[in-house]
Amino acid sequence: MPSRFRRQRVLIVGCGDVGMRVAAALPPRVRVLALTSSPERVQALRAQGLTPLVGNLDQAATLRRLAGLGTRVLHLAPPPSEGLADWRLDPRTRALRQALARRSPAQALVYGSTSGVYGDCQGERIDETRAPQPATPRAQRRVDAEQQLRFLGRSSGTVVHILRIPGIYAPDREGGTPRTRLLKGTPVLRPEDDVYTNHVHADDLARACVAALWRGQPQRITHASDDTELKMGDYFDLAADLYGLPRPPRLARDVATQQLPLMLLSFMGESRRLDNQRLKRELRLRLRYPTVAEGLR
Repeated sequence: MPSRFRRQRVLIVGCGDVGMRVAAALPPRVRVLALTSSPERVQALRAQGLTPLVGNLDQAATLRRLAGLGTRVLHLAPPPSEGLADWRLDPRTRALRQALARRSPAQALVYGSTSGVYGDCQGERIDETRAPQPATPRAQRRVDAEQQLRFLGRSSGTVVHILRIPGIYAPDREGGTPRTRLLKGTPVLRPEDDVYTNHVHADDLARACVAALWRGQPQRITHASDDTELKMGDYFDLAADLYGLPRPPRLARDVATQQLPLMLLSFMGESRRLDNQRLKRELRLRLRYPTVAEGLR
C-alpha cells in the first residue's frame, strides 16, 4: 500500500481542548484527522498540523466520508441537550456509528464518557464493575452512547474502550479552575451535607486517551480519574488557599436548594469516589498530576 495509507491515522471527533491536547501528545508519525462542524476552524487546525474534515454530527449525511479514514478513532463529542426526539438517546453517536460501519472497521475506538452515569453512590468508592444508574437526562444519553459503541465493537471487531471521565481541570483551560467561582463567592455545602467529587487534569486525560487508543482492551471501561479524594467544599477551600482568595461560604443543603441554580445543585446531589487502578495497571498511565493540589499549582 502507498505509505500514506500505511501510517496510523487517528480520527478525533469532538476536537476541542482535550482533543487538541491529544493531538499534541501523539507521536509525529501518526497522522491526525479532526472532524469539525465549523469551516472557520479549518485553517487553525491545519496550522496545528491536523487534517481537518468538515462534517456535522447532527447531519448524518455529512459524515459518510469518515468511513475507513481513521485506523483509530477518538470520540469526545457530547450528546446534544436540545431538539431531541427521545431524551434518552444520543443521535450524534448513532450517526457516527452508522458512518463508521460503512467500510472496513477501525482497529480501535475510544469514547470519552462521564462518571455521571453512576448517579449518586452515597460517597462509596466504586470501580468499573458498578452498574450505571443515570439520574439525569444527560447521563442517560451517555449510557446510550456507550451501548451504541459497544454494539459497534461486537459487530465489527473494532476494539471499543470507554473512558468514564470526572471533572476536567487545568490552569490553561478555559474555565478550568475554580477561580471565577471563588471570585463570585458562590456557596458550597457544609461538611455534613457535602459530596465527594472526582477530578482529572486535562493533560493527564489526553495521555489516558492516547494510552487507551493503543492499549485499551475490547469492551472495557476505565475510570480516567486522578488520586484526589476530596469533598467539593474542601476542593474549593484548597483552591482558595492556593490563590489567596476567601474561602466560599458554607450552606445547609435545604438552604442551598433555595439559593443555587438547578444545574449546580445537580452536581451537589451525587457523591462517589472513583477507583483508578485500571488506569494505572492496564493502561499503564503514570499521572503527572496525581492530585488537584499539584495540578492547580
